[in-house]
Amino acid sequence: MLLASFAIIAGFALLVWSADRFVEGAAATAKLAGLSPILIGMVIVGFGTSAPEMVVSAMAASDGNPDLALGNALGSNIVNISLILGVTALIAPIAVQSNIVKKELPLLVAVVLFCGYLLYDDTLTSIDAMLLLAGLFIFIAWSVYSGMKNSGDMLEQEFDKELTEHSMPMGKAIFWLVAGLILLIISSRILVWGAVEIASALGVSDLIIGLTIVALGTSLPELAASVIAAKKGEHDIAIGNVVGSNMFNILAVIGIAGVIQPIPQISAEVFNRDWIVMLILTLALLVMAYGFGRQGKINRAEGGVLLTAYFAYNGYLFMNVLG
Repeated sequence: MLLASFAIIAGFALLVWSADRFVEGAAATAKLAGLSPILIGMVIVGFGTSAPEMVVSAMAASDGNPDLALGNALGSNIVNISLILGVTALIAPIAVQSNIVKKELPLLVAVVLFCGYLLYDDTLTSIDAMLLLAGLFIFIAWSVYSGMKNSGDMLEQEFDKELTEHSMPMGKAIFWLVAGLILLIISSRILVWGAVEIASALGVSDLIIGLTIVALGTSLPELAASVIAAKKGEHDIAIGNVVGSNMFNILAVIGIAGVIQPIPQISAEVFNRDWIVMLILTLALLVMAYGFGRQGKINRAEGGVLLTAYFAYNGYLFMNVLG
């Protein structure tokens, strides 16, 4: 139990550090290769910030713990909206100006609804997983098209500023790209082992561990990125990171895990509780971002509501465990 706890702490620390190095290396490599800032931000950074969830879920599924993988994906989306945007908005209210982000939000709602459709029968088959991965490629193609069509968008300006500040030579960029990925795999292996051991020792399901501890840990890179971006006034990056990450979590994380290990029987709570919470939070984010009659933004009061939702949801899970 003590060793498993240490493995989780060490795994989280290495995961966050290696994810940051991986994203910086990938973004710098893409910029030096000539990709536009908006495509780097939407595709490379979006993929990179979800890399911890992808690797952890792939490891969990390959180890025969698909519930942990599914809990990690859904839980990370809940953490991203409620905790990360809640904390970020309390520090600095988030104004949404990018047309690209506003176009991504309805698309995210559609992806969440499609995910619910696949989970409604309490199974995740290989075909379901492949449909999600097909959706991933469609989303990437849309991102490329949207990025090319919306040149000069506020989101592009913010990403261009960030890429200029974090530029590095090609050799260094490739080194951190490769080293970051290797360390991501190692830290994910350590983390999954520790999480499964803790779950077994406490008699808690892999799903609950995935929804809480693992989801929080794998979302730490998004938390750091969003808070830093908001404090620098890069509001669209702050919310764009979350929207892009949530899209990748559903399409790539669940898709990859389901291809590796389909789940013939999913707990009914996944759809009736966790998916519904994720849907409600996604719809709330859509309403806040669009404003509907006012400037689209997440103010401090709304940030407080999101943060309260995070603690209420996790408190409910904790009470269920005790029960």
